Amino acid sequence: MSPAFRTMDVEHRTQGILLEPFVHQVGGHSCVLRFNETTLCKPLVPREHQFYETLPAEMRKFTPQYKAEQGVVSVRFEEDEDRNLCLIAYPLKGDHGTVDIVDNSDCEPKSKLLRWTSKKQHVLETEKSSKDWVRQHRKEEKMKSHKLEEEFEWLKKSEVLYYSVEKKGNVSSQLKHYNPWSMKCHQQQLQRMKENAKHRNQYKFILLENLTSRYEVPCVLDLKMGTRQHGDDASEEKAANQIRKCQQSTSAVIGVRVCGMQVYQAGTGQLMFMNKYHGRKLSVQGFKEALFQFFHNGRYLRRELLGPVLKKLTELKAVLERQESYRFYSSSLLVIYDGKEWPEVTLDSDAEDLEDLSEESADESAGAYAYKPIGASSVDVRMIDFAHTTCRLYGEDSVVHEGQDAGYIFGLQSLIDIVTEISEESGE
Repeated sequence: MSPAFRTMDVEHRTQGILLEPFVHQVGGHSCVLRFNETTLCKPLVPREHQFYETLPAEMRKFTPQYKAEQGVVSVRFEEDEDRNLCLIAYPLKGDHGTVDIVDNSDCEPKSKLLRWTSKKQHVLETEKSSKDWVRQHRKEEKMKSHKLEEEFEWLKKSEVLYYSVEKKGNVSSQLKHYNPWSMKCHQQQLQRMKENAKHRNQYKFILLENLTSRYEVPCVLDLKMGTRQHGDDASEEKAANQIRKCQQSTSAVIGVRVCGMQVYQAGTGQLMFMNKYHGRKLSVQGFKEALFQFFHNGRYLRRELLGPVLKKLTELKAVLERQESYRFYSSSLLVIYDGKEWPEVTLDSDAEDLEDLSEESADESAGAYAYKPIGASSVDVRMIDFAHTTCRLYGEDSVVHEGQDAGYIFGLQSLIDIVTEISEESGE
């Protein structure tokens, strides 16, 4: 623990914000946490941080908003009096006024956290000096580690899961302790931080827009884009592993594969989860069927979403074709819509006018928060995960690429073709 945090007084420590698992994370291995209702945070990777701070203006509507006014926070783990681990975000040193204090009164661990933070540090250190405590603690940690490995193996085997949702309840609160992928990522993040606690207990996280915050029942599709996933700095072993995954999945054939999916089945009142292990096994036909399933609510195909999705995919493709030297290795594309069935209303404007209204009212610099009138379809298409992105603007990179990211653009065109086929076959 750094001296700065050791000497931090009780009053300042209680200003920390309790971070919760982001329950709508369906893919990726990096832990994404809920900072507040409209903001998420994830571990800071310098290359990804640089991307968000320098990305071209025309790409902003296709990426989550980087919360530049707050930017980066310091995250550490703490134990409550029952030895439950919590991740807490604090302002960076010298920037104490930038982190908003958020009401987390609905989070069970908070009261425990506040009781814990009112204790003096030397009390805990004295308690930990007990040899019996140390032996018991090591035994408990070994058991937790084995349990986490067992849960991870179960998750790999349970590639498609269903979870019943109460229609009258809040979906996010119901998923708080269920979404298998977000819980896995959260537990692994806690484990990594705890294993490194002797050397370090202060991590930088970046703040990003929560793309699901404006949806009642978010349906989320995470697509791994491109024909190549390894970065230029990858080891030979890492590169070979990523190449193998591409060759054994739809990535090599159509430049895109399913990395995760969460979709609401209105017919049964269930959420269906599909993880990346299932996505890797899909054939091209299987990929198309998964995409159809994503836009199907268990009763009928959500045809009204297909046109807006195609429009945004086409716009994104045109934007990326103008980007010189960028390579978005291992990046994903999110497609998000609301699974809630909104009542139909009579409006003077037709569907195309409504879509234009949604686009016009969006603040592109703020991540395109779209206006969604009741009865109108709303769908989001965003690029995420830029830890392995490269560009000639990144001066320290040893490899400088020329032209467009052909692999990513190829994947976008494949996606456009498949959505178009689904639309035409459904009689759109």
